Amino acid sequence: MQLSPRLRLACVVLACGLVYPPAMSSETPATDGAMLVYIGTYTGAKSKGIYVSRFNSMTGELTAPELAAATPSPSFLAVHPNRRLLYAVGETSEPRGKGGGTVSAFRIDARSGHLTLLNQASSGGAGPCHLAVAGAGKCLLVANYGSGSIAALPIQATGALAEPGTVVQHRGSSVNPRRQAGPHAHFITADPDNRFALVCDLGLDQVLVYRLDPAKAGLVANDPPFAAVKPGAGPRHLAFHPSGRFVFLINELDSTLTVFAYDKTRGTLDNLQTVSTLPESFTGQSTCAEVQVHPSGRFVYGSNRGDDSIAVFGFDARKGKLTLVEHRPTQGKTPRHFAFDPTGRWLLAGNQGSDNVVVFRVDAKAGRLRGTGHTAMVGAPVCAVFVPGMQPEP
Repeated sequence: MQLSPRLRLACVVLACGLVYPPAMSSETPATDGAMLVYIGTYTGAKSKGIYVSRFNSMTGELTAPELAAATPSPSFLAVHPNRRLLYAVGETSEPRGKGGGTVSAFRIDARSGHLTLLNQASSGGAGPCHLAVAGAGKCLLVANYGSGSIAALPIQATGALAEPGTVVQHRGSSVNPRRQAGPHAHFITADPDNRFALVCDLGLDQVLVYRLDPAKAGLVANDPPFAAVKPGAGPRHLAFHPSGRFVFLINELDSTLTVFAYDKTRGTLDNLQTVSTLPESFTGQSTCAEVQVHPSGRFVYGSNRGDDSIAVFGFDARKGKLTLVEHRPTQGKTPRHFAFDPTGRWLLAGNQGSDNVVVFRVDAKAGRLRGTGHTAMVGAPVCAVFVPGMQPEP
């Protein structure tokens, strides 16, 4: 029997188990590699909130940022899996009633890049600094640095946020009297299977693990409840390897990077290796900020604030070991956050201290970073996330 081209394609799709993502809207997606890049900032003289640029993933060009939404210190951002919604912390010291800080939900206009506020909810503590969408968009996880607490908030059908379903207050301290006199939850994310939530607490020198119920915005301490790191290390952020078998932890205070083997069944972490992120010749003051794994899984990157560089490591998944590749200056001061574009060909580094976002090309074979000459100026950039864009109006 002779099959039509369309029917042959349908058979291939069914046989391979391919699933196409839902369309963002009835509008036509951009065909020139254009992406929207949302930049979270600390607000002040040079920043008023969340900014948006257009990024060309074919050339590495980044347009001048425009204000997408005025909101106080949206230092960290997270995108919903449907790419139509964006969430932001409000990292301020001003309390919001008994709940402390706030998190905001925005609707994305994929054509203009503008954001429309849906609502705000309590972050469940003071000084929210990080958030992540979990459970296929069912709940939002939030880490509150100021109070050392975490929260899980239900995401409603409209994308708006309900008040926290769970709030957990951390307790304890560690060896650094200035930075670790109490708990400071600095990062939270779900594991790839959405069974556990992992939390970096800088004040406790622990990566805490919680059993996660996204449908109920529930968090319950795992057994064992945490993995400890060297006293005074100051766990800040972590990233999963694409295989889900490894976790990479950046430690802020002692400028190190730790590799863990991750057991996805039990939610446990086994320390494999810890390496310095700084050049051997560096003698000044420096702290770490961000860690990311290249989509290939072959390279791991960490930012140094003080040395003002990104440390690049090769990763051998068979041995679970890192090997230094290079230290690349970020062409600015105080590199806070960096992110790969969806193609993995480009890295955008946000220099908080010099108010610029710099584009680097990624060498797919060696992992090294190369300057492109493309940069954008925005006040105190802290976070960048990518969203597919639409063709602009003619």
